[in-house]
Amino acid sequence: MTDRSTSRWLLGGWNGLLNALIVFFVVNVGLLIAAVAVNSFANRWLGTWLPDGWTTSWYRSAVDEFQLRSVLWVTVEVVGAVVALSILIGVPAAYTLARREFPGKQALTLLFLLPLMVPPMTYGIPLATAMYKVGLAGTLGGVVLANMIPMVPFVILVMTPFIEQIDPNLEAAARVCGAGIGRMFIYVLVPLLAPGILAAALLVLVRTMAMFELTFLVAGPDSQTLVVALYYAVFAAGVRAPQSVDAMAMIYMLVTLVWLAIALRFVNPTQLVSRVKEHSQHA
Repeated sequence: MTDRSTSRWLLGGWNGLLNALIVFFVVNVGLLIAAVAVNSFANRWLGTWLPDGWTTSWYRSAVDEFQLRSVLWVTVEVVGAVVALSILIGVPAAYTLARREFPGKQALTLLFLLPLMVPPMTYGIPLATAMYKVGLAGTLGGVVLANMIPMVPFVILVMTPFIEQIDPNLEAAARVCGAGIGRMFIYVLVPLLAPGILAAALLVLVRTMAMFELTFLVAGPDSQTLVVALYYAVFAAGVRAPQSVDAMAMIYMLVTLVWLAIALRFVNPTQLVSRVKEHSQHA
């Protein structure tokens, strides 16, 4: 056997192993989701391949038992506020980092990226302690503020490549025509950045809905988002029907997947990397 055929055989075996691991992972995740979905509609499911009967009563029970209407409204308020504030703060900050050169720029960029690189619990516990001291913990504003800490840097990271694609001559032409920074930003940059802003807003929305650690540490009884309410439904004291908990888990998963599908409709996960590469090649 030649060296070339040996290398080809090893490469084929490695690819086969990777494909088998991917299939194994996907099948396990699919079976887990299917088990939760089936149990959420089951009357009784013990020791059989399928339940003895089917019902939607567990979803009605989840709505009443876990105050799901109130939790969903709080989730909408938190997510909406985090998305709006993160865009309002993150887009100008990304523009400054993309267009301006100033002392300490690299250090500031690293500071912005730290909340994305370290686990949320690392800074979440000191943050929650400080919020409890000033009375922000347990309030809707405290939950919004805690979620903004990783979301604003995320917007900056997403928007910087989009801003770098815009020709600075367009901004110079707008200023020559008499536009100030504010008018130039609103009438020239924002229309050009609209796809990036929409992509960042949708991704922040999905990430905020899935943000458990920071929300759990600072949320109170009236400021719990859906993911925190799901945790309490599983681990809080008391006896709860597992079908009702699974119904709530399905509601959370479906809401998240819908928004994730919408986000992926507007942004390709590889888009940002390719844009950065294109920019570096043109530079």
